[in-house]
Amino acid sequence: MTTSRIDTAIKIAIAALFCVLVWVIAGATRERIINVGDTAPAFAVTTDRGQAISPAKFGGKVLVLNFWGTWCAPCVEEIPSLDQFQRATADSGVVVLGISIDKNEKLYNAFLKRFPVTFQTARDPEADISASYGTFKVPETYIIDKSGKVVQKIIGPRNWNDPEIISYVKSL
Repeated sequence: MTTSRIDTAIKIAIAALFCVLVWVIAGATRERIINVGDTAPAFAVTTDRGQAISPAKFGGKVLVLNFWGTWCAPCVEEIPSLDQFQRATADSGVVVLGISIDKNEKLYNAFLKRFPVTFQTARDPEADISASYGTFKVPETYIIDKSGKVVQKIIGPRNWNDPEIISYVKSL
């Protein structure tokens, strides 16, 4: 009888440890999705113009961080208004950074030659930066205030010429 109680206790302990292990693994593999109110994840990227950029380098500026791809029709449609937005807000301490998740560098460069933009652009072919934000759909844009907090998250295309969005971002 004593042996069966010990066996039962061992089986219960093994089952409990297995449940804890599954819980730890599930928590470790779950992607973090950045939402409004979260601190923007740190990253470093060199833009196509050779400028090293990280959120810490913006020093008192608002960052509009846009993830996009040349193969994404809504992204391509959004780019002209995002470019006009950059020009309209640049004097207000707003920086627009477009990070492409294009894998094909030649197509990416050809796109930018055909459609030049005034805002900073960079390519992140492994999508490491967008993954740190939990981005799974493009275009996706994060408006990050001067203190590094995400104040707005926009999934899908946006008309960046909308006076309300221009006024809102300038007010930050």
